[in-house]
Amino acid sequence: MFDKILIANRGEIACRVMETARAMGVRTVAVYSDADAASKHVALADEAVHIGGPAPADSYLKGDEIIRVAKETGAQAIHPGYGFLSENPKFVEAVEAAGLVFIGPSADAIRKMGLKDAAKALMEEAGVPVVPGYHGANQDPEFLAGEAEKIGYPVLIKAVAGGGGKGMRLVEKNADFSDALKSAQGEATTAFGNPDVLIEKYIQQPRHIEVQVFGDGETAVHLFERDCSLQRRHQKVIEEAPAPGMTAEMREAMGQAGVRAAEAIGYKGAGTVEFIVDGSDGLRTDGFWFMEMNTRLQVEHPVTELITGVDLVEQMIR
Repeated sequence: MFDKILIANRGEIACRVMETARAMGVRTVAVYSDADAASKHVALADEAVHIGGPAPADSYLKGDEIIRVAKETGAQAIHPGYGFLSENPKFVEAVEAAGLVFIGPSADAIRKMGLKDAAKALMEEAGVPVVPGYHGANQDPEFLAGEAEKIGYPVLIKAVAGGGGKGMRLVEKNADFSDALKSAQGEATTAFGNPDVLIEKYIQQPRHIEVQVFGDGETAVHLFERDCSLQRRHQKVIEEAPAPGMTAEMREAMGQAGVRAAEAIGYKGAGTVEFIVDGSDGLRTDGFWFMEMNTRLQVEHPVTELITGVDLVEQMIR
């Protein structure tokens, strides 16, 4: 158990981690930018250290500065919260190289789930169902159009490095594929610096259900599901648990798929495995497929805490 930890974040999640740490008797160190000098997380912490200007690139994304503050204040570990450096494997490695503990998964686990195409190939090997599609390295436009034909329209073009709906296009017929591909690749290049895409079958009456998992680096468990089907512009609006219409059989199938995904990468800490579900005929054990894994504590984690009574942040720190 740690005596002191640094929270490499701000706002609600920094306060959330600090409240649990305080209840555990663990002292906390906050970092803050010029813009956040009067913020709540600064007041809540036992110590607070200024790390730079208001732009995240000048403060909360400065991994070397955050590590320096951790060492100077005597913090033994760094909790990243979500966003910023939470899924940056190079930061994880730098933290560990400095003799500190990163409260979260290994750099290797983060890398394995970092690109959608590689992650889906890995999940197939682990026996986790994945949406029919092409996840390979050949990015020739004619080849991709041929793969789309094989899969059968409608299809989704998705950036392999994507998130938040960026680099994603729905294509309903072959005549529209070329323009949609160029558009998706252009947006992916701008947003992620990587134009590569994958092609997947489009599920026409989809639901989005995610499974909360927790691992110790070797084995994992699941803490049931959260339904986040109600979205706007690919961003979640409402997160609900238990998922409406969920059966015991379906929960077991999805939960075990989430556990296999976590164990396949030696996952440690709290993470979320996201599935796309065919909602056209109720929830069926043959109608859900892996989308991606968030290798961090997710924004929506309190929903799981409310239905289980488990403090996920406490378990991470322990």
